[in-house]
Amino acid sequence: MASQIALPLSPAGLGEPASIIIGSSNRAVAEALGAPENWPFRTAILHGPPRSGKSLFARWFAGHHPDAVIDGVATFDETEIFHRWNRAQESGLPLLLVAGGERWDITLPDLRSRMGAALQLRIGPPDDALAADLMLSHAAQRGLALGEGAPAYLVPRMERSYAAIEKIVAEIDRLSLERQVPATLSIWRDALEAVQGPDQGRLL
Repeated sequence: MASQIALPLSPAGLGEPASIIIGSSNRAVAEALGAPENWPFRTAILHGPPRSGKSLFARWFAGHHPDAVIDGVATFDETEIFHRWNRAQESGLPLLLVAGGERWDITLPDLRSRMGAALQLRIGPPDDALAADLMLSHAAQRGLALGEGAPAYLVPRMERSYAAIEKIVAEIDRLSLERQVPATLSIWRDALEAVQGPDQGRLL
């Protein structure tokens, strides 16, 4: 069963979620972020697919541990990251590094050895329950009524990725507004075909 953890800050913009949906794919990450005292060297690296909520987790963690997060770590100078790690060790504070994808290729040997000892946190692909909850959450952020039975129809037919869930909800919203009709089966089917290609909305 999915649950939620509230973000500690007010949403920065219209449609931004105020909470993180928790399911089997990210529950271990949420639990680990709640106990940084257990991390090796108080350091963790968070990996995950695009749109999987890495930055939301980082925002939640930063609300509890200010100045303890480097989001998009692969874009930072490695020497600066090495110095941040050293300062964290001296202060005894946690350090959460958020990678942009599944891997973070480190060239600086001293940094690579230290990051190799850090806790590796990975968000997995969404299962059916999490995909359905995320679909409803994205729709709610848009003020979109998906229609009864939408997750049951869409989830088995859609690409199982966080980005696809978001794109399909956006396409349903666009089509519903464009046609000025509620989101029903024909809208769901056309949205699937628009995002994933022909025949994706048909019954299996």
